[in-house]
Amino acid sequence: MSASYFARGLIRAALLGSALVLAGGCAAGTGSFAKPQASPALAAAVASPNRLPAYVARDPYRHPVETLSFFGVAPDDTVVEIFPGGGWYTEILAPYVAGRGAYYAVASDQGLANVRRMQQNFPQRFGAVRLANFPTDDAAKRVPDGSADVVLTFRNVHNWMMGDKPYADVAFRQMFAMLKPGGTLGVVDHRLPESADSARERSSGYLKVSTVRRLAEAAGFRLVAASDINANPADTADWPEGVWTLPPTLRLKDKDRARYLAVGESDRMTLKFVKPR
Repeated sequence: MSASYFARGLIRAALLGSALVLAGGCAAGTGSFAKPQASPALAAAVASPNRLPAYVARDPYRHPVETLSFFGVAPDDTVVEIFPGGGWYTEILAPYVAGRGAYYAVASDQGLANVRRMQQNFPQRFGAVRLANFPTDDAAKRVPDGSADVVLTFRNVHNWMMGDKPYADVAFRQMFAMLKPGGTLGVVDHRLPESADSARERSSGYLKVSTVRRLAEAAGFRLVAASDINANPADTADWPEGVWTLPPTLRLKDKDRARYLAVGESDRMTLKFVKPR
């Protein structure tokens, strides 16, 4: 193997720091977390003045420096973000890997049209972004198999479990295919207590850690670390409009608004999987 390959491994180890490593146990919960050391380049990307102030205001809930450090995202990685939505992480990741790595935004045709508009309207925020469809059976439209170092999905898996035609199993298989052997899948999603009725996963926006782990492992992934970096003990996960009761959605609008603002954003699992070599 090349020297650069081993150098990349050292970078990942430094970024991961003292995250909890799982050795087959801890099947459902997440572990205690010691803050990893962030690279200066990542800290600079998060601190960029080009980021939208409304997005920066969400940092205390989403912990982008700590989260991306936990996943071990390096500036020379090929990074795939699944369903980037309004580009909250795009404006961090795309500049972070610009010049040395690559950033893919993958979504449906409608989602990709939104990314294109963001690129046109805010080129200083997003920089170079590659586009691909997800999920799709058309190999020509997908991220090339075995090309990504890191695949990230933030608050999306619950959507793949809902509706008349859930497709979470397909989504995890396609994410597995994108990655190089040894590559990382990082998952952040709203956490449902393991003791809760599993039927709530189809409507509340919350998922059990065990459910996400089952889906990922069925696709071939191995869980290597978990963190409470995005935990919120104030979230009871039993709100009248599901997770969308809480900010930033605040589906109930002014009804009990102060109460939900005080809770903050949802309690979230943060899971690191790898594609075995």
